[in-house]
Amino acid sequence: MKVLLDECVDRRFAQAIGGHFVRTVPQMGWQGLKNGRLLALAEKEFEVLVTTDRNLSFQQHLPKFDIAVIVLEARSNRLADLLPLAPKLLTLLPGVKRGVVRRVMGNG
Repeated sequence: MKVLLDECVDRRFAQAIGGHFVRTVPQMGWQGLKNGRLLALAEKEFEVLVTTDRNLSFQQHLPKFDIAVIVLEARSNRLADLLPLAPKLLTLLPGVKRGVVRRVMGNG
């Protein structure tokens, strides 16, 4: 699966979701883009956007984009708080549908 990590997700998190083609927003040269523009670019090259931005689904009409969005909900976006969510994310990835938002919640 082709996964894009939003710039709010620690780039080192990519190592925790091995077995997938993973790139970060900065690697793509898309840092600083507004969410609508980012989603428009991402849908052309990726199947899933992984973010910690809990407001994304309220700010954008996600069904119009041909990309799935997974929101990691942890105590913070620090790597130590995100890593425990990796197993849940890996389980969720194969079944995600484009245009749909899924949430992966941690403790705390």
